[in-house]
Amino acid sequence: MTAEALRVALPADLTCDVREDDIRDERGREGIAPLFTALPRTVEEVSQIMRACAEAGVPIIPRAGGTGLVQGQIATEGPAPVLISLERMNRVRAVHPKDNIIIVEAGCILADVQAVAAEAYRLFPLSLAAEGTCRIGGNLATNAGGVNVLRYGNARDLCLGLEAVLPDGSIWHGLKRLRKDNTGYDLKNLLVGSEGTLGIITAASLRLFPRPARCGTALFRVTSPEAAVDLLALAQGMAGELISAFELIDATGQELLAETMPQVRLPFEDIPSWSVLVELGTPSLIDPNDLFETLFEAAVEQGLADDGIIAQSEGQAAELWQMRESIPEANRLTGGIAFHDISLPTSDIPEFLALAEAMLAEMAEVRIGAFGHVGDGNLHYNLFPVAGRAKTEYAQVAAGLTRAVHDLVHDFGGSFSAEHGVGRMKSAELERYGDPVRLDAMRRIKTALDPHGLMNPGAVLASEAR
Repeated sequence: MTAEALRVALPADLTCDVREDDIRDERGREGIAPLFTALPRTVEEVSQIMRACAEAGVPIIPRAGGTGLVQGQIATEGPAPVLISLERMNRVRAVHPKDNIIIVEAGCILADVQAVAAEAYRLFPLSLAAEGTCRIGGNLATNAGGVNVLRYGNARDLCLGLEAVLPDGSIWHGLKRLRKDNTGYDLKNLLVGSEGTLGIITAASLRLFPRPARCGTALFRVTSPEAAVDLLALAQGMAGELISAFELIDATGQELLAETMPQVRLPFEDIPSWSVLVELGTPSLIDPNDLFETLFEAAVEQGLADDGIIAQSEGQAAELWQMRESIPEANRLTGGIAFHDISLPTSDIPEFLALAEAMLAEMAEVRIGAFGHVGDGNLHYNLFPVAGRAKTEYAQVAAGLTRAVHDLVHDFGGSFSAEHGVGRMKSAELERYGDPVRLDAMRRIKTALDPHGLMNPGAVLASEAR
């Protein structure tokens, strides 16, 4: 079958012309226009489309919510692909409250899964800024993180089983509801985080949790990044597993909010150099605000914090979280020179921040914005033009700044991709920093499952490396 005959061979109601959003990523970068967009409604239809593509030798780009930030959902080189969108596969197949499990299709929007879980008096804890538009298939394909990793883990930790279609069109029926299943190689965890390069996830069996009876939110004004790390240890000693989120926020994040989104209320009249947003989820017999008061008193006594706000209502808690969750949009509106999604051992974060600032000061005059999930070591470390200078003035140095940041992260034993994935944008970094034995094993796995290199070619492993 030729590529030209491919669309004709498929039922007309499974395809449509390429839409504007199908060739763009979240940051507006355009890719190669697909031959057409396929819109399957069932796993059998996904299989039918993939078998036809395999016969025609046409590459496949899987697409979930399109919110990825590393060009994983757009082709940037090679022949025109077929784009397979999972948007029609958006059913909740089953909810098992007694098992704490929900089975959903890959096209389900994350916020909708959270809502269905809540209706069953359960919690699905994966929470991202894009949760109103991102879809479960993409969350699993990129092993998404978010604000609750400290307590509940990444998407991989929340997944018990998968249904997926492999590159030859064969269907893996792996939607088990088991916590223990030691029966050979773990195909589930191979597909989770593979960014659509080994197959297409079509449904998942996901873990639910009892909803915390009470939730509390507090913002601590800390004296330094080192104080933030010490505050985390102090909080863990007092509250342990009750800590759901622990977010570090620098002054730049709030300054950019004031400049670009003045409608977002800032909690302190004078913006602190560093602050930490903490959320607790407790059983009914424990008052989270009592814990926060005890924690704040200890933090002040130890010189870790000098001010704080303990939310006294759901509305006040929502305002604090709106401030934190609006920072990425303020970053986008400002226009950054370079964005870095990095992770480090938590105890090394203060030293990294100090060394990185000194290093960058010798390279260029930039404004540094650092925020993120410090509880799990994930920082979003972004660079912006200083006042009076435009982003375009940094075009010649941007790549060098990113290389320097990633080199320093590597020196600390960290990762250049904490939660956004590799995609096409960071495949060169994987070649530079990846362990050679691991990379070789990854290529062998790719070749074994996708011998013709048709699944999301160029993502994760660069095309020329296979």
